[in-house]
Amino acid sequence: MTKLENGFYTALGTPLDKDGNLVSESLKKHINQQIDAGASGLLLMGSMGIEAYLKNSTYADCVKVAVDTVSGRLPLFVGAMDTSFARVKEKFDLIDDADIDGIVLTVPYYAPVNDEQAINWFLTLADMAQKPIYLYDLAVVVKYKINMGVIDAVIKHPNIKGIKTADWELIKEIERKYPDSDFECLCSRLDSFDYMNMMGIGKNLDGMFACTPKNGKKMADCNRNGDFVGARKYLDNILLLRDTLIQYRLMTAFTYCMNLLGCDGNFHQDYWLDVTDEGKEKLRETMKLIGEI
Repeated sequence: MTKLENGFYTALGTPLDKDGNLVSESLKKHINQQIDAGASGLLLMGSMGIEAYLKNSTYADCVKVAVDTVSGRLPLFVGAMDTSFARVKEKFDLIDDADIDGIVLTVPYYAPVNDEQAINWFLTLADMAQKPIYLYDLAVVVKYKINMGVIDAVIKHPNIKGIKTADWELIKEIERKYPDSDFECLCSRLDSFDYMNMMGIGKNLDGMFACTPKNGKKMADCNRNGDFVGARKYLDNILLLRDTLIQYRLMTAFTYCMNLLGCDGNFHQDYWLDVTDEGKEKLRETMKLIGEI
């Protein structure tokens, strides 16, 4: 794969019916919305895509529908987070023949890991996979922070191609230490995307772009033109909606916003309570205010 372009990379949501099955037409619409908005790439079944909560049959359906819909129009990455080599290998078996650009992996969750185990995890899975591996630095969930020692141990593996992290200092350290490497760094520190772009960290990946494709496009266009003040305006819109989602049951609020965009189905874990009527009114008001509907 050629070097990734600067721009916004969307962690997609996963639309489900009441039984946890994929709503295929909704996922297709969601993907096409993002492509039409000019997304530089897509992450299928990351955190916003509730990968850890999906049935195995739904996981397979998501990959097939996404690959068919994207049809090579932009880079597509797929999450395969799990708790053991054996469980991840089952997902590799579904992914390895698919036309995707990379597999995104955290360290195993549930039980904490140390540096030695993290290095063994990524190197072993990189040997197993037929697709490039991208590290996912998600310390708030997996209770382990990827550090420079881990990067040093894995960066020369020919099948480890990058990292998604909110740690901009780690990104700058990687760039300083390995200036000639093709190792890609995607930044997921949403609150600081304006500063990240001013510092030359231009690959911005986040799940909030899923429900803000218009603002994501405008922000990315401003950044490409060096208009960082203008970019901040659209980032502020995204952050306003993010904060509203948090106020009114984050994941079911995300479902409501996706439904407002015409993407049917539940985008949340099945045990979350629905958004209140007050929350729906506020979310609709905010989506209108920022120009998404």
